Amino acid sequence: MATGERRTPGHASVAERWLARLSLAAVAAAVLVMLGVAGAKSLVLVAAAVGALILIAAGGWWALTHRGVLRWLAVALVVLVPAVLLSLYVLAQLTWLVLLTLGLCAVAVVAGRAALSRDVTPKRMPEYEATPPKRPFLIMNPRSGGGKVAKFGLVDKAKALGADVALLEGPRTVDVAELARKAVADGADLLGVAGGDGTQALVAGVAAEHDLPLLVISAGTRNHFALDLGLDREDPSRCLDALTDGVELHVDLGLISGRPFVNNASFGAYATVVQSPAYRADKAHTTLDMLPDLIAGHRGPRLQARTADTSIQGPQAVLVSNNTYGMGDVAGLGRRARLDGGVLGVVAIKVGSAMQAAGLLRGRHAQGLTILSASEVLIDADQPDIPVGVDGEALSLPTPVHCTIRRDALRIRVPRHRPGVPPPKPQMDWRRLRKMALTVAWGR
Repeated sequence: MATGERRTPGHASVAERWLARLSLAAVAAAVLVMLGVAGAKSLVLVAAAVGALILIAAGGWWALTHRGVLRWLAVALVVLVPAVLLSLYVLAQLTWLVLLTLGLCAVAVVAGRAALSRDVTPKRMPEYEATPPKRPFLIMNPRSGGGKVAKFGLVDKAKALGADVALLEGPRTVDVAELARKAVADGADLLGVAGGDGTQALVAGVAAEHDLPLLVISAGTRNHFALDLGLDREDPSRCLDALTDGVELHVDLGLISGRPFVNNASFGAYATVVQSPAYRADKAHTTLDMLPDLIAGHRGPRLQARTADTSIQGPQAVLVSNNTYGMGDVAGLGRRARLDGGVLGVVAIKVGSAMQAAGLLRGRHAQGLTILSASEVLIDADQPDIPVGVDGEALSLPTPVHCTIRRDALRIRVPRHRPGVPPPKPQMDWRRLRKMALTVAWGR
């Protein structure tokens, strides 16, 4: 029996209207304080702050696209601009005013997002009742996540719950997918993985093939998939609770040229950098050395990304994700509120100048930034093979690369009691806030 309650946009409640009013009042107070204290100087303060942001963004672009003296000058610009701006505020004895204004703006954003939260809060992924497995089979990588398997005693705890455990030990490379298929042939009725997202994806593909539940154990380094499933990333042993008291989530599975992925596939500059033999030995130096030619298009493949409705020519980077990432704020870019939408998220960046780089400060409306969703994405290039990062694994795939989504392909077994997924943060819609604030509900 599925559970979960959909919240749909509608008439604003009394509390939401007052939050909208508080948001607009905070903005008005910030403007009045600036004008009342600084007068005409307030315009100079705002212009200086905006100019500083543009210079910092442009300096970052120059630092990534140049080498030698020009790069160091750009880095100096990025460091010195905020220091100079702060010094000017201090000399003008207006530091307190700037801090007060920023505080009022923060209140406006917090109150505004709270007022708009009902418009974007998605229905929770439905949970389905599930009986405990009789023959669970778990694959664990003892090296993953800095040794979390041993640190949290996952092997002994899993065996105590009746699971068979296979450790990925020794110098030999193990075919994880084949290991999972053999377990299924031997009668396993649940597959589980304690490891990185790349390993999770391979076993997820086998689980989907045989319509078996998959247990995700957050023992990797970043655990993006576990994060978006609402699992406990601090104590991976809590994921094992799903063996005795678990529910199922039916989530989507991405496919790239037939290979499964649970998070995303990246193309372009980053994917090319991580393919370099020198990257593992010195990540920072290799990245900085390769980026100028990659961004300028003198090195690496020239990409073309196509969906049913859109064609993007020559992007420097493309990210195709299993469902869409939140774009309400910068931090939200790493989270997916749901994994059962049946779509691929696409984020493509094409920047050709420092001004365009500064324009990225506008967010999703910036020129050179494309954000969309699609059921299929085709990535082509002027080379027969291109580097691709799939759930953190560096691969080389023949072009064109075809990305698709299999809706509800995975039955994920999760603990009934888990941290959960926080709702996404809405984008600030000042027009809607004004409308909510001016609405009067008669008779209430």
